[in-house]
Amino acid sequence: MPLSMVREGEQNMIKKVGGKEETRRFLENLGFVTGSLVTVVSEIGGNIIVNVRDSRVAIGRDMANKIMV
Repeated sequence: MPLSMVREGEQNMIKKVGGKEETRRFLENLGFVTGSLVTVVSEIGGNIIVNVRDSRVAIGRDMANKIMV
């Protein structure tokens, strides 16, 4: 399921990062790589705040839809 459907506080493992090559590279630079653990902290105004690799990152819903957990 996409990261955008995960409930707050739930920890999941990233199974796949989709999208165009430049989108995948951008997300990988933020820490969204296959096998990493990701936790949704909150959702504010369509943006999803997550903890990934000991960092807190805010991404848009469209980006979160490209990350499969």
